[in-house]
Amino acid sequence: MEPRDGRARARRAPRLLVLALLLGAHPGAQAEVRLSVPSLVEVMKGEPVALNCTPLGTHDHFVLEWFLADRSGVRHRLASAELQGSELQGRVLDSRGRSPPYQLDSRGRLVLTEAQVGDEQNYVCVVRAGAAGTAEATTRLQMFAKPEATEVSPNRGILSVVDDSAQEIATCNSRNGNPAPQITWYRNGQPLEVPLEVNTEGYMTIRTVREASGLQSLTSTLYLRLHKADRDASFHCSVRYHLPTGQHGRLDSPAFHLTLHYPTERVQFWVGSPSTTEGWVREGDSVQLFCRGDGSPSPEYTFFRLQDKQEDVLKTNLEGNLTLEGVQRGQSGTYGCRVEDYDAADDAELSKTLELRVAYLDPLELSTGEELSLHLGNSTAVNCSVQGLPTPALRWTKDSVPLGTGPTLSLSSITFDAAGTYICEASMPTVPLLSRTQSFRLLVQGPPQLRAEETQPKTEGSWMEGEEVRLVCSARGYPEPKLSWSQLGGSPAEPALQGQGWVSSSLTLKVTSALSRDGVSCEASNPHGKKQHVFHFGSVTPQTAQAGVAVMAVAVSVGLLLLVVAAFYCMRRKGRPGCCRRGEKGTPPAGEPELSHSGSERPEQTGLLMGGASGGARHGSGGFGDEVGKGPVTPWWWDWGVGAGQPLGAQPQTDLSIFSQC
Repeated sequence: MEPRDGRARARRAPRLLVLALLLGAHPGAQAEVRLSVPSLVEVMKGEPVALNCTPLGTHDHFVLEWFLADRSGVRHRLASAELQGSELQGRVLDSRGRSPPYQLDSRGRLVLTEAQVGDEQNYVCVVRAGAAGTAEATTRLQMFAKPEATEVSPNRGILSVVDDSAQEIATCNSRNGNPAPQITWYRNGQPLEVPLEVNTEGYMTIRTVREASGLQSLTSTLYLRLHKADRDASFHCSVRYHLPTGQHGRLDSPAFHLTLHYPTERVQFWVGSPSTTEGWVREGDSVQLFCRGDGSPSPEYTFFRLQDKQEDVLKTNLEGNLTLEGVQRGQSGTYGCRVEDYDAADDAELSKTLELRVAYLDPLELSTGEELSLHLGNSTAVNCSVQGLPTPALRWTKDSVPLGTGPTLSLSSITFDAAGTYICEASMPTVPLLSRTQSFRLLVQGPPQLRAEETQPKTEGSWMEGEEVRLVCSARGYPEPKLSWSQLGGSPAEPALQGQGWVSSSLTLKVTSALSRDGVSCEASNPHGKKQHVFHFGSVTPQTAQAGVAVMAVAVSVGLLLLVVAAFYCMRRKGRPGCCRRGEKGTPPAGEPELSHSGSERPEQTGLLMGGASGGARHGSGGFGDEVGKGPVTPWWWDWGVGAGQPLGAQPQTDLSIFSQC
């Protein structure tokens, strides 16, 4: 009898066989688990990156694991996660010394917080889903690093263009990049197509070094066969590096130039400032001679002067400059420059000559002195002579007005307007700023010319007696005329505003009847004669009638003022007996003059006014008394002498005794 366990195993064996047969009949059952994993992940150095591994489809349970596959194919498990329910629980198992360590997020992604050079590996994601099977996928992490600034080290020596082989030009360095960059050489902005194989025309070498950090450095050296045209060429190198998503960057080095050695082929020799376009230099200037050869480095220069076909060496230097201080006319001649270049070809022209022409201008000479005196109406000619090279041009001016060209100035039938300063000017159109002048003064002798400024009256038609007038006389001649007036008060003669030798004097006076009759004369005189002008004023209106009316108006005004004062005084004394009226006693007989009273009598008993020219006795109160007189009433002004047949304007006869009585 078989044991119970044996019978059980016997019953399970067919079932396992059936399952194995089923599985064998479906070899793809393990492939039911599918993963979404990128094959390549790119990241810049130092930036964070997450490696994604996502199972596709719905699974109740699975285990996700991350492995690092090294270059030998060995896998190292880094992290593991298990799906429990709806949450994925995971942890990092081994960071393999990485700092900072790996991280696993809630989605099962492997997180690298800072990408490093050592992270550039293959990462394998394995998912086990039980009966659904197992699946795995590999992702490649590629890290990019921008290289440092490009450096270039040019050859600082002197490179000869005579050599027939390629010479080292410069070395270009690009450090700490990833992946390794590419280096390209440029000349005058154009890329140089040079091979890596050595040849006589040009090539370059490349060397790549992996640094201890894992980054890569690249070095390239350029070799070229040089020519004279490369003396001004600009060289530089450019580094082209890779970036994620197929992008590229570029870093250029500073440009540099080469120092070449090449022989002289041509020489230039010229006169520097201050030369003219015609090649002339001014006498007394400092002149510079310049000599330049097209060889490099700068050769030695020898300056010489040719005299009687012999070279008189003046100076030898490396600068190629010769200065002639204060050049004189005797230094005109042929000057030469020679380049001492022993590497030059036999047919090279190493010497040049030029003609130095020194321009000069001597002082001008006039046929007359500084002053020329002529009589009015005469004629003359003045010559201006000059010596200079090149031939100078002459012209005459007076008061900046051109008179003509040439050495001779002709003056005919001269007038006073011809007097003044004449200038002869010599100049050279081909030599700017080289000119001279000489001048003389022309004096025109003759009797005076007189000119008067007529003055019009202020009132229409005639002058009014007493009006002020200003008279002006102007004269010219040589010697300078003297101006005088028939009346006192004339001003000294002064130059007139119109110039041209005129002088003027003025006289200010008041118009009178005598001046109207006789006039005022102005005279100009010099040793050659005299001239006179008389100013007439015509009719002059007198002011006598107007003066009489004014005197009468003043007299009447004074009389009225006295009457007003008397009337006011009488009103103040109103009520006192005998004031401002005649007394009834002691009245003198008719025709007799009234006598003054003695001091014992009262003033009130004295008569107010004396009798008029008629001699009749008059009595009246004057309008201010308390009593009315017995005699006939007379007007109040009668006693002042106004009336009684006296003419208007006659002196009034007033008795001032009223003031003592009242």
